[in-house]
Amino acid sequence: MNPLPLHTQHSRSFETSRFVYPVLSRRSGGVSIGVNLNPDKVCNFDCVYCQVDRTTRSETRFVETDDLLGELRWSLRLAASGELFDHPRFRDVPPALRRLNDIAFSGDGEPTTYRNFDQLMTLAAGVKRELALDDVKMVLITNASMFHRPVVQRGLEVLDQNNGEVWAKLEAGTPEYFKQIDRTTIPFQRIVDNITAAAQTRPLVIQSLFMRVAGEAPPAAELEAFCDRLNEITAAGGRLRLVQVYTVARKPTESYVGPLEDAEVDAIVGLVHARTGLTAEPYYGVGTW
Repeated sequence: MNPLPLHTQHSRSFETSRFVYPVLSRRSGGVSIGVNLNPDKVCNFDCVYCQVDRTTRSETRFVETDDLLGELRWSLRLAASGELFDHPRFRDVPPALRRLNDIAFSGDGEPTTYRNFDQLMTLAAGVKRELALDDVKMVLITNASMFHRPVVQRGLEVLDQNNGEVWAKLEAGTPEYFKQIDRTTIPFQRIVDNITAAAQTRPLVIQSLFMRVAGEAPPAAELEAFCDRLNEITAAGGRLRLVQVYTVARKPTESYVGPLEDAEVDAIVGLVHARTGLTAEPYYGVGTW
C-alpha cells in the first residue's frame, strides 16, 4: 500500500487533546484513534527508525485517566459521525478511507509498560461499549517485551473479549541484528518467547519494519533467519494471522535510516510467504519528508 501524504503525518496532538489523537493509518486502512500511554516519551526500546525525539522533555509526563477517557469519547464520536473529515487535517481523506477502524494503543513509548495497563484496557473497552462501537477494534501496537507480566496478560484478556487485536513487533532474525535495530538490553529470545506464548492463546499480527541502515538493506541471511523465527513460533503452536512488512514512511530521528524501495518490500513479502506459508502484506515508504 503506497502511503498518502496523511500517512506520513502521525502527530500525537490534536486540538487540545494530550493523550488521544486521530490518524490516517496505512496499515488499518482507515482512521485510527491513537492512545498515548507514554506521554513522558520513555520507552524500553530505542529503535533506530523511531520518529520520537527523546532528547527533549515532554510537557505532559503522566497519564491523567479521566482526561484520557474524555478525549477518547470525543475523538470516537468525531470520527464515527464523520465530523472529523470537516477538519482541515482530514479534509482530503479519500472516501474509501473515511472509516473508523480502531482504537490503537501506541504513542511515544511501549504501552505495556504502563503500570495499570489492564485497568486502562478495561476502561477504554467500557467507552467503546458506551458509544455502541462494537465493530471498532482495540489494537495494541507493542514490542512484546512485557507479555510475561501478569498485569499485561490480564490486559490482553480484556482485548480478547472486546474485538481486540495484538500487533507484535518482530523485525530481526538474530540477536545481533535485533540489538542493532531496536537498541535495547532486553534479550531477543525473550521477545520471541513472549510472542510464541501470546500467539498460543490468540492469533497475533506480526509487524516488521525493515529499512535501509547507512545505505544498506537488511542482509539476505538476516531475512532468512527472520523467517526461521516465524516458523519456530508456528511450530510451537503460535497462531500468526498476518505479517505486516513495512518500511519507513515518517522521518526518523536517526539520519542514517531510510526506506526500502517498493520492490524490496515486495521481495520480503514473497520470501515470508514462500518460507513460512503465512499471509504477508506490503506497506511502502517515502524517501523525502
